[in-house]
Amino acid sequence: MGHVDVRPAPPVEDLPAPPQRTPPKWRPWLWVTLSGALGVLTGAATFAVGGYVKLSGNVKHETVTQKDLGGEARPQKISKALNVLIVGSDQRNGANAKYGKFPGERTDTIIVAHISPNRDGAVLISFPRDSLVRLPACPARGNLPGQRPHVGMINESFNSGGIACTWKTIEGLTDIHIDHFVKVDFTGFKTMVNALGGVQVCLPQAVHDKKALLDLPAGRQTLKGEQALGYVRARYSLGDGSDIGRIQRQQMFLASMAKKAMSGETLTNPATLFGFLDAATKSITTDPDLTIGVMKDLATSAEGLTAGQIRFVTTPWRYSITNPGRVEWVEPQAQRLFKMVAADQIAKNVKSGEQKIPKSQIHIVVRNGSGQQGLGTQVAAELEQRGYHIVKVEQAPRPYAKTVVAYSGNGESRASRLFRELKKSRSHLVRTGTTQTLILGIGADWQGMKPPKTLDDVEGFDATQDSCTAS
Repeated sequence: MGHVDVRPAPPVEDLPAPPQRTPPKWRPWLWVTLSGALGVLTGAATFAVGGYVKLSGNVKHETVTQKDLGGEARPQKISKALNVLIVGSDQRNGANAKYGKFPGERTDTIIVAHISPNRDGAVLISFPRDSLVRLPACPARGNLPGQRPHVGMINESFNSGGIACTWKTIEGLTDIHIDHFVKVDFTGFKTMVNALGGVQVCLPQAVHDKKALLDLPAGRQTLKGEQALGYVRARYSLGDGSDIGRIQRQQMFLASMAKKAMSGETLTNPATLFGFLDAATKSITTDPDLTIGVMKDLATSAEGLTAGQIRFVTTPWRYSITNPGRVEWVEPQAQRLFKMVAADQIAKNVKSGEQKIPKSQIHIVVRNGSGQQGLGTQVAAELEQRGYHIVKVEQAPRPYAKTVVAYSGNGESRASRLFRELKKSRSHLVRTGTTQTLILGIGADWQGMKPPKTLDDVEGFDATQDSCTAS
């Protein structure tokens, strides 16, 4: 692996790095609930009539017709896998007005949940909100103005044409046939978190964000209600301030939420379980074809699905050079990912990859000592696109002749994983201090990163992983 030089590295702050089976009578509602909130599909048969009727009545529906989606021009369904479009709905009226008012309904969260035909694996693909893509024509609907064909941010379709336009946009961009949609209300999201007694997260540093109404200390903690919503909404006060960093936090939070919802602590407590399901079903809107019968059939077939079989990935991306603050999808990696999903090849590839150290648990400070202005930000963007967690980007206090990956005494395995992805010139691995956070010191010899392998194109993490655990 090249030369390993054990010597002091540039200083850095000492930042901490971050089954019991479900009772059958509840599984249909864990299916729909986790479909909506997390994109997680689990389940089996029916349950007590009183609870069944109450939860059934909670779910709202919105009709989306074949004409809305383009009719015969839609992608063909080529496997028995299930693809569910999930969006987070953000309305700034009523209780949400304190976050800043705007008219109508918006979304910062767009996900496709792909569930294998045998219901033994699920992959959640996130689409960065700041993605510049070609948007289709969509008619006006209700109070929404509709949309003409143009290049714009991917979430414009929801703002202009609602869920039908978003559905059409995602199908057109990915050529993946979407079977159903689930829209999750952010206000209900807070109630769901509270019903679980909160969800655990880990912060490498304290957060003070007036926009997100967030004031949190560093370290491991349990978030509830407003704090949980602020955490998944926050952007500028955490990490590198990008929408990509926010997506990573949302994915880790949803993974932690899924793990707790599917834990024995929740499943063996009828009051907690019903409270969570009641809150969740009140928070979602689906298409009418996602009927109770469909959910029960799916739930029965997915009875054995566990948190470890649920993976989170992000569409391959890079920052736009011509449109600052926006991102573009990296090709051919993005289309390769979409083709794998459409043909149901992704679950097989994901299961075959062994990841002893999840990239989401590898925290990196990028320090630019190359002499090239802006190179640190570019490198951080590529690292995030590959799944690493960027703590911050900063200018080096002095020029570096050589590129250095610095690690603590017990962090060589994490550093080695990053080091293997670098194009080698005179790059070094060095040991320093006790920090769990890696330092990538970019030197004048920087040659970039190796082209990603097939598995790296779709690499993510599963719902059992803990953002606080140091590997």
